[in-house]
Amino acid sequence: MLRSWWMAGLMLVCGVLAAAGGDTPVVAVAEFLVFAVLAVLFSPLVFPRSLPAAEARERSARDGRPVVYWRPGCRYWLRLRLRLGRRAGRAYWVNIWRDPDGAAAVRAVTGGDETVPTVVLRDEAVVNPEPTWLRERLPS
Repeated sequence: MLRSWWMAGLMLVCGVLAAAGGDTPVVAVAEFLVFAVLAVLFSPLVFPRSLPAAEARERSARDGRPVVYWRPGCRYWLRLRLRLGRRAGRAYWVNIWRDPDGAAAVRAVTGGDETVPTVVLRDEAVVNPEPTWLRERLPS
């Protein structure tokens, strides 16, 4: 969690620095706004609540919802998350930077890498799936 807030803070600092070097006030405001949006996207604010890996697997076994392993700052996770929109709440999300069990589960699927997003649904695991693939497997 601290890493994701750190990344968001870094984006804001970059925004302030970019705005300070802007040629005109309009350009400075536009540059700052771009970095502010990035800060929000890289922060935990845009994300459904993260669960411990063990709890996510247990819930998934009961109701069949997919478990999505992610980490802050990953552009592929962000793409998946944004394309799912409101449907994102229909999956269980595990932040591998906060949960060593979750990181180990991803390494087991990917052959030792911590490549995210990794989606596990029943006995199937897919690394960096297309958003449409996951959307089709989410409960309605």
